Amino acid sequence: MTKAKTVQTLIDEWSSIDQLLAELPEEQWKTPTALPGWSVQDVVAHIVGTELNLSGKQPPEVPGVREYPHVHNDIAALNECWVESMRAQSPADVHRLFREATATRAEALTAMSEEDFDAPSWTPAGQDTYARFMRIRVFDCWMHEQDVREAVDRPGHESGDPAEMSLDEISVALGYIVGKKAKAPQGSSVTFDLDGPVRRRLHVQVDGRATVVPQLAGEATATLTMSSTVFTRLAGGRMPVELGFGRTTVKGDADLAEKVAFALPFTI
Repeated sequence: MTKAKTVQTLIDEWSSIDQLLAELPEEQWKTPTALPGWSVQDVVAHIVGTELNLSGKQPPEVPGVREYPHVHNDIAALNECWVESMRAQSPADVHRLFREATATRAEALTAMSEEDFDAPSWTPAGQDTYARFMRIRVFDCWMHEQDVREAVDRPGHESGDPAEMSLDEISVALGYIVGKKAKAPQGSSVTFDLDGPVRRRLHVQVDGRATVVPQLAGEATATLTMSSTVFTRLAGGRMPVELGFGRTTVKGDADLAEKVAFALPFTI
């Protein structure tokens, strides 16, 4: 994945969010989302705050955020300070801040050298490269766009480069999900058959450790067929697993398939 492709995909994702926000009546900005404690405006404020933070700015201190029931760690507390700082602002002002923050970041990312872009960096997934961090930003922003769309009942943008890159990011976690969380037994295998809007077949083989593989030698021990929308909402912890599993077709070991489905939520 080249720097140019990653940066352009992130810019395209911001553009899609911008267009969505421009269509929303002011009252819909207060609509609750699937994220505990956050409205549509709060989700946008979170994106703004993250980009401001990546531009070198620090959030205002907000006493008591660690006491909020949906704040469980330091990163969540940092996020909440940004969100809280924008709660009293109008939707128009938060939308303006979104445009300003993402424009600044787009300019900085475009100007960044390939060497700096590929340099080692902290990421939300641990130590990696700045390039990986920006691929995670695509995933995060695309997931939040879907949070907003779901809340205001405006489905869309469920395929294309940002969706594909987001699925790439989820795929990285599938070995952990199947092997560590679902405790799939040695010698077993799991296939996720995504039948649209993004179509993919993702395979995990448990051989010593659970690993994502290009293909399996034979039939998977358990195959879960679902839409890419259900898959991403489950992986992001945005959908009750019982609901998502009810929209999933299972072939093979039903017990293993159920354990894998309930292990899918992995984001913080």
